[in-house]
Amino acid sequence: MASMTIRDIDEKLKAKLRVQAARHGRSMEDEARDILRTALSREPARSGGLVEAIRARIEPFGGVELEIAPRQVMREPVDLDR
Repeated sequence: MASMTIRDIDEKLKAKLRVQAARHGRSMEDEARDILRTALSREPARSGGLVEAIRARIEPFGGVELEIAPRQVMREPVDLDR
């Protein structure tokens, strides 16, 4: 098996790891391995973006038809030199 060293861990984070490891009755190293194993065994979140997330929520209901507002002629820009 491979080994890994993690440097510059915040003292508060290290203390939390120590407490959690003690609560589970194992070493900090074993606790860190379990945390990594659990985190990396999950399916990655879909990175489709907001539009895809909204579409996935609405699609089961048959979608939503929105009325599109009519376009208007663009106004002249404001003259800031006056």
